[in-house]
Amino acid sequence: MINGSTEIIAHIGYPTFSFKSPMIYNPYFEHAGINAIVVPMGCQVPDYPALLKAVFSLTNIRGALITMPHKVATVDLLDEVTPTVRVAGACNAVRRAADGRLMGDMFDGAGFVRGVQRKGLPLTDARALVVGCGGVGSAIAASLAGVDVASISLFDVHGDRAAALAARLRDNYPRIQVRTGSNDPVGHDLVVNATPLGMHAGDPLPLDVNRLAPETFVGEVVMATEVTAFLAAARARGCRTQIGADMLFEQIPAYLEFFGFPGTSAEHLRAVASAATLTGPAA
Repeated sequence: MINGSTEIIAHIGYPTFSFKSPMIYNPYFEHAGINAIVVPMGCQVPDYPALLKAVFSLTNIRGALITMPHKVATVDLLDEVTPTVRVAGACNAVRRAADGRLMGDMFDGAGFVRGVQRKGLPLTDARALVVGCGGVGSAIAASLAGVDVASISLFDVHGDRAAALAARLRDNYPRIQVRTGSNDPVGHDLVVNATPLGMHAGDPLPLDVNRLAPETFVGEVVMATEVTAFLAAARARGCRTQIGADMLFEQIPAYLEFFGFPGTSAEHLRAVASAATLTGPAA
């Protein structure tokens, strides 16, 4: 029940009809007895800087989830950001420190990386290929760098985008080998489709799946369908895979930790969200 002690997590973006986080967080908060609520807040670009400042003037604000189209703009509105934010060039979580400073982090990539690690792929000194260097691809590359992969190969149809991400990686993680210009999966332990390809039936595949080795782990970010054509083709080659929705559920425990809430597991979040869907809205 919402009362005078309820803490707010603002979920800021536009438009709000596609927001999924309230349907995961709020049933979990109710189930765990946490007096907090995620509130969708629709805000267009011109109004965003003023809104972010105003939201954090509230005394019962716990933090903010930031989604499109504001992730990039958020970086310059904060007092402190993590190396992950600097590499990704975007931020999707903000909290207020005890001294009032606004601090930001980026968890899109953390969700992907946590999922892959929990499925048994060691990432320290691994060789990764990230196809697609937009927002989500940059976040995944940043999080992979944060767990000390040996090398990251980057490919984007817009070569300047891959080059810019490569430069940010080299500046922040000089130990890691960074390459650009090829989407050939040969020689990689992990291959990631971070492009929109797979959202629509008939989309081309992001790379030549015939070049995938059976021992390569293949991850997807597209959530339009659970098993995309790319994942189906990878599985046919004998590859282990991670579906796009896993990235969403795996990043929420990281968010909870960032906001200072008790930790949980992706499996528990799925179970609570599924139960709430079957019995009706929980928050």
